Amino acid sequence: MTEEKTKISAIAMNEAQLLLAEKRTALAILRTGIALLALPMSITSFLIAFSKHYDVFSVLHFLIPLSLLNLTLGGFGIYLIYTSVKRMHNYDRLIHKIKIEHSVIGQFID
Repeated sequence: MTEEKTKISAIAMNEAQLLLAEKRTALAILRTGIALLALPMSITSFLIAFSKHYDVFSVLHFLIPLSLLNLTLGGFGIYLIYTSVKRMHNYDRLIHKIKIEHSVIGQFID
């Protein structure tokens, strides 16, 4: 009986480790999404700071594609942030479920 309980605890610990690794991956995706969201804001602030050195209408053929690229990067950043936060909540729910089902390893997981 104790050998079977040990196997179940080992399996539950492996499941928890897998979920924590997946959560770390989601955090890395969140970090990437934040960076992608910050990049268009820094480009736009740079262009605004130097806007007195050029005429907007004479460089409009550069600003329109750049604006579209900024919108695309911002949208992709928002998408990455949203999906990673959604995944992290799901992983937290599954880890909590493991903690409740297996009280032996629940004391090791915060």
